[in-house]
Amino acid sequence: MQSRSSSAAPSSIGQPIDAGARATFTNTIRLRLRAPAKLRNLELLLVIFACIIVGGSIALVQLGALGRIDPTVLIIGTSLGVLALAMHVVLRFVASEADPFILPVITVLNGLGIAEIYRLDISRKVSGWESSGIRQIAWTAMAMLIAIAVILLIRNHRVLQRYRYVAMFVGIALLLLPMLPVIGETVNGARLWIRIGSFSFQPGELAKIALAIFFAGYLVTARDSLSLVGRKFLWMRFPRARDLGPILIIWLAAMIVLIFQRDLGTALLYFGLFLVMIYVATGRASWVVLGLTLFVGGALVASQVLGYVGGRFHAWLDAFNPTVYQAPGGSYQLVQGIFGLAHGGLIGTGWGLGRPNIVPLAESDYIIASLGEELGLAGLFAILALYLLFVSRGFRIGFAGQDDFGRLLGVGLSFVIALQVFIVLGGVTRVIPLTGLTTPFLAAGGSSLVANWIIAALLLRLSDSVRNQPRLVVES
Repeated sequence: MQSRSSSAAPSSIGQPIDAGARATFTNTIRLRLRAPAKLRNLELLLVIFACIIVGGSIALVQLGALGRIDPTVLIIGTSLGVLALAMHVVLRFVASEADPFILPVITVLNGLGIAEIYRLDISRKVSGWESSGIRQIAWTAMAMLIAIAVILLIRNHRVLQRYRYVAMFVGIALLLLPMLPVIGETVNGARLWIRIGSFSFQPGELAKIALAIFFAGYLVTARDSLSLVGRKFLWMRFPRARDLGPILIIWLAAMIVLIFQRDLGTALLYFGLFLVMIYVATGRASWVVLGLTLFVGGALVASQVLGYVGGRFHAWLDAFNPTVYQAPGGSYQLVQGIFGLAHGGLIGTGWGLGRPNIVPLAESDYIIASLGEELGLAGLFAILALYLLFVSRGFRIGFAGQDDFGRLLGVGLSFVIALQVFIVLGGVTRVIPLTGLTTPFLAAGGSSLVANWIIAALLLRLSDSVRNQPRLVVES
């Protein structure tokens, strides 16, 4: 009796459980419990390694520029490592199957940006709250706390689809805020900022997130009419005239940003975001052809009509002309950045040993040139590899999703980062005309940091939802 009862325990309805089935069931339970812990353990190791890289970078900056280590900044920077570990703990409890690479990658990128900004503060002999590095650390802490709040509040990304039209109105309102006469502020010729007292912010950074949510929600409902109907010309099927409304509206919004806010990069970012998302939703190459034709045509007309756009094109095409180089608003900044990259060479001058401070806006628009001088081409390739990893993980999250809204949102948010990096890097290296965009996670600026950390938080939530979604199993 004892032998029988130990070998086959009765079930709740009095039937014995097969030993093989019980073993399979037990293994399934064990795998479901251990797989999430494995992801989070990998993330923990990578976050610790990221914090070591960031701390070592700040220490090398101090040794190169000061000849000694100042523990004050290292202690302040330690708070970011604590917040990164806190975010890891939050993910372990509320998003246990989130992607394990996103948080370490953006921690390294953010930390490298802080190290270079701090290095520029040393060359300018500023400290305390007057230094851009300390302010960047404060903004990073705020951005990480907001990202943690997003992960805690949004437990399912599909909830955002219900508020797609709210996101549309919010995005449009954020775009229009800098045009208001009282709070709108013009910085370096572009009217992209709002200022209330001593507080300034760039609302367009948050607008790109709101518009990505709206585009994803809209294209899910309108995909059939945008992809299946139209006339075929050559090898492509073009949409009907009445279906061109969405792309014309977004093109018009981009032109308004270009004309009234005087910013070519932001206009390209918004229009490129919609163009890629509509291509992913419909699979039609004709939308890409139409979109590129509209934007290139609008930019060429603007270069002839608007003086500041024409100046950007002229400085791009004839940068090394002494007349253009010495002219106000000419190619001085562009050429200085190229000289800095050339000075860095393959392996760079080393942290704290270059002269990036002689380039205008070295901590924001030209932080790529600053890093390229001190880390060299090898360092820039490593940074670009981190961006490539981040974007590829975002695309993987998007394409692995089974709901169309999550797929479009994941691709859209990832492409925003990719396009922004291309626009900045292309402008600094003279591949395309120079724009006023900032490098994600690296450049100085609180509004950009907050927006990009929110994008990372949404991708983490998406990745957790994708792994937790039910799978269709087909047995032969």
